[in-house]
Amino acid sequence: METATLSMPRRNPVIRTSSMPRLKSQELFRGTHELIIEHQGQEYRLRLTRNDKLILNK
Repeated sequence: METATLSMPRRNPVIRTSSMPRLKSQELFRGTHELIIEHQGQEYRLRLTRNDKLILNK
């Protein structure tokens, strides 16, 4: 009798290092509740809600 062996694809683990840029939201918003992020010619609006949540819209 033959048996089949299934192998799962290997995933690269997420490695977080201290060299990863980290920004505080207070530094980004500078006292406002909205800002525009430009990415590859497109504008995205990042908003800070009354419940202190972040929402990103295109």
